[in-house]
Amino acid sequence: QVQVVESGGGLVQAGGSLRLSCTASGRTFSNYAMGWFRQAPGREREIVAAISLGGGTTRYADSVKGRFTISRDNAKNTAYLQMNSLKLDDTAVYYCAQGRGQILSTSPRDYAYWGQGTQVTVSS
Repeated sequence: QVQVVESGGGLVQAGGSLRLSCTASGRTFSNYAMGWFRQAPGREREIVAAISLGGGTTRYADSVKGRFTISRDNAKNTAYLQMNSLKLDDTAVYYCAQGRGQILSTSPRDYAYWGQGTQVTVSS
């Protein structure tokens, strides 16, 4: 049984930082791309960042480029999302997802297993 669990969300002031963590179990972690998505109230789920199997290739939404960094530690079965210079518009539920395969994708359809989400709230 595959499980994906996020942690690290919370309330932060604009300009601050948060680090999200995502642990996946049940499959060989290093065989799958990983992604972070987010969904704000009234909006569709959108890609934030994605990372390849070994971590050498990453993709970012334009809105977070230069502020967020995705990484992974395959020895710990964990992916991370470092979020700096947070803005009010970053407020959302953040989801970690494990890919269906090796392809690095920014589409939610290419991700098979999802965590329950963690709330990130940025205040002014």
